[in-house]
Amino acid sequence: MTAEEQAVVERLGELGIAYERHEHPAAATVEEAERHWAGIDATHCKNLFLRNQKGTRHYLVILIARKKAGLRAVAEQIGDGKLSFGSPARLITHLGLTPGSVSPFGLIHDRDHSVRVVLDRDLKAASRVLFHPNINTVTLTISFPDFQKFLDVVGNAVQYVTV
Repeated sequence: MTAEEQAVVERLGELGIAYERHEHPAAATVEEAERHWAGIDATHCKNLFLRNQKGTRHYLVILIARKKAGLRAVAEQIGDGKLSFGSPARLITHLGLTPGSVSPFGLIHDRDHSVRVVLDRDLKAASRVLFHPNINTVTLTISFPDFQKFLDVVGNAVQYVTV
């Protein structure tokens, strides 16, 4: 188990959050990961690290994997201007993650809660969701109520949008 994963597993343990662990080859994109997630009974998610046009606000957008994120529509709903993908340097600075490993579990590194979490409203209907534990060779499955518990504890602002 890598240090990145260990930090996530320890936090989940502290919170009493049960999880299922699935190892697989490195998967840097949802398309690659879908091959390895095929037999996992959970809602597959896509995680996008974005920034506003001025680079003053950062967002982690989490949506159902099969959906396409209309960045303009998301920006309108969250009340911000044009959104674009954050650079690898920004990703490391704000979430301690590298490209291909973007995950809400990276929020454990966001000590000042600067990254705003934007969730696809349809995720509320999910019973279980899956995410990388900050490394893209493992996937953890947790219940959606436990995911909400995790988000409450890390303390970042959370907003639901229609994607």
